Amino acid sequence: MKNKYSLRSLLVLSGVCFIFSNCSDKCVVTNTYVYYEPVYSTSAEIKAAIGFKPVQAISNAGKIYFKDDILFINEIGDGIHIIDNHNPSSPIPLGFLNIPGNYDLSIINNTLYADSYIDLVAFDISNLQNIKEINRVEGLFNHYNSLGYYADPVKGIVTNWKEVGNVTIEENDCTTQFETWGGMYCGDGVAFSLLASSNFDVKSAVSPGGTTGIGGSLARFTIANNFLYAIDNFNMDIVDVTTPSDPKAKTEIPLGWAPETLFPHNGNLFVGTRLGMQIFDLATPENPTLLSTFSHVLSCDPVVVEGDYAYVTLFTGNMCNQGVNELQVINIKDLTAPTIVKTYPMTNPHGLGIDNGTLFICDGTDGLKVYNASDVNKIQENQLAHYKDMTAVDIIPFENIAMMIGADGLYQYDYSDIQNIKLLSKIAIEKQ
Repeated sequence: MKNKYSLRSLLVLSGVCFIFSNCSDKCVVTNTYVYYEPVYSTSAEIKAAIGFKPVQAISNAGKIYFKDDILFINEIGDGIHIIDNHNPSSPIPLGFLNIPGNYDLSIINNTLYADSYIDLVAFDISNLQNIKEINRVEGLFNHYNSLGYYADPVKGIVTNWKEVGNVTIEENDCTTQFETWGGMYCGDGVAFSLLASSNFDVKSAVSPGGTTGIGGSLARFTIANNFLYAIDNFNMDIVDVTTPSDPKAKTEIPLGWAPETLFPHNGNLFVGTRLGMQIFDLATPENPTLLSTFSHVLSCDPVVVEGDYAYVTLFTGNMCNQGVNELQVINIKDLTAPTIVKTYPMTNPHGLGIDNGTLFICDGTDGLKVYNASDVNKIQENQLAHYKDMTAVDIIPFENIAMMIGADGLYQYDYSDIQNIKLLSKIAIEKQ
């Protein structure tokens, strides 16, 4: 089903789009736009493409996950790289789990859960050389859409966009409104200005939305109390994984505007959104109770928690351009009334992690920064290390090994001696 705005905004005639309004004729102008149409794939085609394949190079890294000395690195929209990390100085790639439409993952015991466009797929990973699909919850992510184009019962799911050519649009320049993603609906597709078209990213256009492993701070999936929590557009899907091989969809709760990340801690769930941080009590895991909301300006918002403090990075980028770039430290001792303690200016901070008072911040193009956060009022004064000349994205610090995804590779650092952090290894990302 196509977004309702296409019917309201446009009329297509002989391959030309016209936008009408009540403004005077002197406002009417003619502009040229680049026209794209959606490419659909059927559910059968998507399912048939799933499978374990030989090792392949990382070219577009997304989320990272760590469990039992194995690293799982999402290849945005395509699947998951499996890496043996028993020796962080010499990680060994084992293979690639091909999953069309995959952006997130979470693991409990030997079952890995991954999204595949609108489905949640369960895999048996007890044998990492022979990973098999064992179950799926079809249509769980029913809010999945690409630029407002939802799954169609006949055509299938939008999995790509193709450039068809240019269109000439007569429009009223005093009222023309672009959608939040930068284009406008036009006939059976979308139109972008010549400048916006040069920056159009198909991957972004089709992206969504026992013991468990550890996800990075940008995770959209997490597991707590034998329940999987997954962000689906403005909602959170809750799946019972008590029997890992047999996931059962339970409830769906609204989260408000633009939820982005999930972080479980001490029986609570911290949700990072573009407008703030929400805290849920998971005492009744199937029906979480909202305890409080901490609001801030519009900005992308990962969050991690340790002790009485939540650490939140706010950054501009994608649809968050009205925000700020900073670290916020929030006192959460009273979960019903979180309060800001301190803010620190940053360059463009994305993912972050904390381990026993050592705070790691992936500050975008300004690299990886490491701080002693034992005194939350003096974090910036207690910087321990700064690794520049990289674009840092997300990090998992665990048992003295920091596993960090950057724009150009997977970096691993030994921080057992916090005064002498050492780079152990790097797996390069090979851009296509």
